[in-house]
Amino acid sequence: MRLANLNTFLTVARLGSFHAAAAQLHASQPAISARIAALEEELNVKLFVRDKRGTHLTSRGTQLLPYAEKLLAISREMRAQLDDDTPERGTIRVGIADTLAHLWLAKLLATWHDEHPLIAFELIVDTTSSLIEQLKSSELDLALMVADEHPLPSFVSEPLCSYPQCWVASPLIQGVEQVKTLQDLSNYQILSFTRRSRPWQYLNELFRPLGEQAPVIHSCSSVPSLLSLVEQGVGVAFMPEPLVHSAIANADLVALESLPKAPPLNFCCAWRLDDDRILPRLLTDTARKMIRNQQ
Repeated sequence: MRLANLNTFLTVARLGSFHAAAAQLHASQPAISARIAALEEELNVKLFVRDKRGTHLTSRGTQLLPYAEKLLAISREMRAQLDDDTPERGTIRVGIADTLAHLWLAKLLATWHDEHPLIAFELIVDTTSSLIEQLKSSELDLALMVADEHPLPSFVSEPLCSYPQCWVASPLIQGVEQVKTLQDLSNYQILSFTRRSRPWQYLNELFRPLGEQAPVIHSCSSVPSLLSLVEQGVGVAFMPEPLVHSAIANADLVALESLPKAPPLNFCCAWRLDDDRILPRLLTDTARKMIRNQQ
C-alpha cells in the first residue's frame, strides 16, 4: 500500500474536494483521482461519494480514516528517527523468557547495544505469565516470550522464532533408551517448565488419559537448573530442542525419538498498544533478524 495514496486519501477527506487536494498536493486532478482509484482497487471498497454537495466519505472511507492517520504518523516518526543524528538515550525495560535468555541474551544485548549505544537495557528474565503481567502494569516496555494461542488485547505481538520440542534423558538412567510409549514414561519422573507454561500444559493434557498411572511431573523455572537435573539423571525431560542440541551431540543426553511429537514452541515479541515509540519495533526487528541468521 503506497503512503502517497493514503496521504492523498486523507487530504481529500479533510478538504472535501479532489480539486482542492490537487492544489494542496501540487498534483493534477486526474493524478489525485488515479491515486484514490488505486487505493479503492487495492482495498476493494468505495471510499468517496461525489454529488452536488461535494465529496463525502463512504462508511468504508470513514472506517479507513483512523488507520490511514496512524500509518502516516508512524511513517513520519520513523523518518524523524532515522534523520535524527542524535542517538536516542534513556532506559528500556526488556523482559525475556528463560529459554530465549539461555540461548540468545548475550548476543541480543551486544547487537542492541551496537545499534543503540546510549540506551541502557534493564533486562528481566522471567516466566511468560509473569512477563505478560509486567507488560500490563507498564513495568516492561518489551517482552520476548512464548506466544499466546490467542491475540492479547492491548498488546502489539509479532512472531520471533519457533522451536521443536523433544524428549531427552541422561544415558545414566538404565534402560531409558527403551522408552517407546507414554505408558513406559510412567516409570520415570518427568522434568519440565512451570505449571502455567505451554510445555507443562501440553504434558498435563498428554498424560491425562493415564489417570492414576500418569507419571509425576516436576516443574522448574530455570533452564540451567532444568538442564542440570536431566543431565544428572533425575528424570526424563521435555524441552525445546535447541536447549539440548549440544548435549545430545556430545552424548551427554539421549533423544527419545519414539515418544509422541509435540507441536513447536512459538515465541513472540510484544509491547503495549499505547506505546507509540518506534524503539520496541526496532528492537524486535533486530532480534528476529539476528536469531534467524544464527539458526
